[in-house]
Amino acid sequence: MAVILGIDLGTSNVKAMLLDSDRGIISSASRGYDVDIPQIGWAEQSPELWWRRILECLAELKAGFRKDFDAVAAIGFASQMHGLVMLGRDGRPLYPAVIWLDQRAAAEAAEIESVYPPEKTAELFRNSVPVGFALPSLLWMKRNRPEIYLKIDKIMLPKDYIRFRLTGLAGCEYSDASASAAFSMPDKNWAFDLLERLDIDSSMFPPLSGSSMVAGTVTKGAAAETGLCEGIPVVHGSGDQQAQSIGNGAVKEGIVTSNIGTSGQVAAFSGSGIYDPQLRTHTFCHAADNAYSVFGAILCGGISLKWLKNGILRTSASYEQLISSAAEVTPGSGGVIFLPYLTGERTPHMDPAASGMFFGLKLGHEQNTLCRAVMEGVVLSLNDSLVILKEIGVKPDRLIAAGGGTASPLWLQMQADIFNTEIEICTTPEQSCMGACIVAGSGTGIFSSIEEACSRHVKYSEKTYSPNPVNAELYAEQFLKYRKLYENNKELMHT
Repeated sequence: MAVILGIDLGTSNVKAMLLDSDRGIISSASRGYDVDIPQIGWAEQSPELWWRRILECLAELKAGFRKDFDAVAAIGFASQMHGLVMLGRDGRPLYPAVIWLDQRAAAEAAEIESVYPPEKTAELFRNSVPVGFALPSLLWMKRNRPEIYLKIDKIMLPKDYIRFRLTGLAGCEYSDASASAAFSMPDKNWAFDLLERLDIDSSMFPPLSGSSMVAGTVTKGAAAETGLCEGIPVVHGSGDQQAQSIGNGAVKEGIVTSNIGTSGQVAAFSGSGIYDPQLRTHTFCHAADNAYSVFGAILCGGISLKWLKNGILRTSASYEQLISSAAEVTPGSGGVIFLPYLTGERTPHMDPAASGMFFGLKLGHEQNTLCRAVMEGVVLSLNDSLVILKEIGVKPDRLIAAGGGTASPLWLQMQADIFNTEIEICTTPEQSCMGACIVAGSGTGIFSSIEEACSRHVKYSEKTYSPNPVNAELYAEQFLKYRKLYENNKELMHT
């Protein structure tokens, strides 16, 4: 028996979990925070706020489970990906973290993609260079905040900063690095030639390692702050998408996950690193050794419903009440179609200028119609990803729903109907935290392998959701209209 601490640094909150290697989940704690929007198109968060919220989670776990907390034998991480954290020589952040939602660096992203011919870019990255990735944001800082840029000693991705606070050591790992636009996939190293061509000092990029490798141990100072014991091994961890796939047991080919969280992804495990030649999807290194995560990503998943509730309807109704009202509306939302491109979009458009849209509004439509249309629009957007994955050779044997969207039977049935496939549900709570624990356990020898840990701790519901043939046909027609809305309005969106 051993106790593992997993920390999931998300976009809306941070979660911490204690996992007993034999008994399973002991407990978890969560604290929320907001995304700062200093101006339209920008998205930032305070690294110090992340750290304070983590301390609160750890204090809660220690207060409630002192014996288990004091027995923690390994620490792992999952984290929101792509964001840029810049530290000075004193190890303090020089500027708020520029996170994945940020759209300010469109010109810089285009410049990075223009450095090499398209075929060379595809070979190097296996991805396009979306706005919101760390390298375009760093290049934007160089051009627009040179007084900050010149003070940078090290750049990090979000979880790397938290690990740095625990261990005092700077580092990064392959899964997050491959999602930075500064990583050479064939070499599994930083793209030093690209950095040189962009006149960016490569010495600010920390050393790289595998996700399950031990990065360091909890320092005396960090132990005093966190209540953890000094000397606990801390593994590098991974991006939240890769950790979540492990928390869902998607560790072999044929298993596809559909995640609705703040954002959304449809992801497949791959042993070969296949990628879309048109670069509409992402292929990143997986937390599992010598494997890859191939997925499509949408920027606004559950946050679309949050935007409707708080920003448009300004209602005190709970999400449960809104979703209940949406269930009263017939599939297809009376012809209303929602494009969830509220901060631009990645898959399949890779277009920071893409805009959100309600189409087909009539006088008879009310807020419950808008709620259902938003929920359907999120799943229609995810279906864009699933279609492309199938085009490039992914063959789904099982499709597992993940993320906060699994709390809604309506959203689960929508996925079955729109994807036109059976949906399974992983009942393991806090799947990204679970993935972080499993990676930490496998890296420190607590588990013999990631696969062995998944077989022991990942559970599924006996209930599945099957497509309704009538609804599936209706949504197939609606999906064609959904796609045309972007195609027919792209030019207007860009003006």
